[in-house]
Amino acid sequence: MDRALSQDEIDHVFRKVTGTTSSDELARKAVPYDFRRLDRIAKDQLRAIHLLHENFARNLASSLSAYLRAYVMVNLVSVEQLSFAEFLQCLPSPSCLVSLAMRPYEGNAVLEINPALVFPILEMLLGGTGRSGVKIDREITEIEQTILDGVYRIILHDLKQAWSPVTNIDFTIEARETEPQLLHIMAPNEAVLAIGLEIRMADNTGMMNIGMPSLIVKKLRQRFDQQWSVRRAESTPEEQARLLKIIKPATLQLDARLQGPALPAQDLLALQPGDILFLDYPIEKPITVLVNGVPKFRGFIGTTGRKRAFVVREREQVLD
Repeated sequence: MDRALSQDEIDHVFRKVTGTTSSDELARKAVPYDFRRLDRIAKDQLRAIHLLHENFARNLASSLSAYLRAYVMVNLVSVEQLSFAEFLQCLPSPSCLVSLAMRPYEGNAVLEINPALVFPILEMLLGGTGRSGVKIDREITEIEQTILDGVYRIILHDLKQAWSPVTNIDFTIEARETEPQLLHIMAPNEAVLAIGLEIRMADNTGMMNIGMPSLIVKKLRQRFDQQWSVRRAESTPEEQARLLKIIKPATLQLDARLQGPALPAQDLLALQPGDILFLDYPIEKPITVLVNGVPKFRGFIGTTGRKRAFVVREREQVLD
């Protein structure tokens, strides 16, 4: 059978022989990259931020429990990097949002509390139990926003304390909003660090979300490294004084021993009255004092009044 090959069939045969692929096949294997997205935060820095906000969650649980006079649980759910548009899409509508200034740094953060938490908190602050079970889906009024200011002060205070080991950030409320899509404080494609916390109280469970500009967090990379490495190895004078206060009441056992020749137990049991035991320890030879079984000082045994005493001459050189 006589048939002429097309150019595509000829190219396909040559590609099989040479092992090459066409430009279309290479294009299909390529992964698209969005150059509008900022660089990702390093994994070790994300771990440090995760630990930081775990401490924030524990402190906030204690603070809200005391303020609301009810048992409150706060759990850190997630720490991830999203675009600002993606972060807003994850929030319910309507909701309770505030724009936070982050002085002395430029830029704003976002704090959002779900309505599933806002209205039970309002009920508890007004004398109720927060167990009504009625689901309310509406925007909060100006009076209700004023009542919530006390809760915001507690949250922002604990958030500031959580970040204080890394840097001093003064979080203050600049604006309030109820619709996430109307909050225009960042570009939609700007990267934010999204922190999600689950809050449980009475019979209610809801989320509190915090969005911080990733650009500011990335600028603090060096301070995170110092916090989790160098600063852990150093101690301040206040910390040293606190530790000294803790260990001062501790008791130690001191022993001054004559390290003479060893005596077999058989010879010790065979001793009779009148036998002479040579200790073979010169009077001018210093004695070692052991503190809790560890050699620490060398000196001589003496007396002070009717009590035995020990005169310290030098510190014992202990080899590791």
